[in-house]
Amino acid sequence: MGETRTLTSVAGGGGDAEEVSRLWHITLSVSGAEAPLAEVRRALEQLAHDHPFLLTSRYARDHAEIRYWEEARDLHDAAAVALRLWGEHRSTARLPPWEIVGLEVIDRETYHQRISEGYGPLPATPVGVHPF
Repeated sequence: MGETRTLTSVAGGGGDAEEVSRLWHITLSVSGAEAPLAEVRRALEQLAHDHPFLLTSRYARDHAEIRYWEEARDLHDAAAVALRLWGEHRSTARLPPWEIVGLEVIDRETYHQRISEGYGPLPATPVGVHPF
């Protein structure tokens, strides 16, 4: 039979103290019908307030990219938490009714290796919510 898994998150905590968590760099891409830029920005700022581990968000009228670090046991848990992020905060942050169109989850070592080799997303500076 399948293994029952309890998802953990930096925001949610949980799990056994003996479980070893790792940091995962998440890039979540969403898109959909155009929305006013001011509303998109306000919604992403609220999402960053609700989920304080967001590093940066970039946005346009019809798409956005959210990057942050997530703590989880493994890639499966990190991806599951990331895939729930947009939907779980849609009403509280008044996010646009966009769908998730991309997800990248990489471990900390891979992230730093990419950066040192000049590949991958650059470190999130400045941190915050910015237009594309």
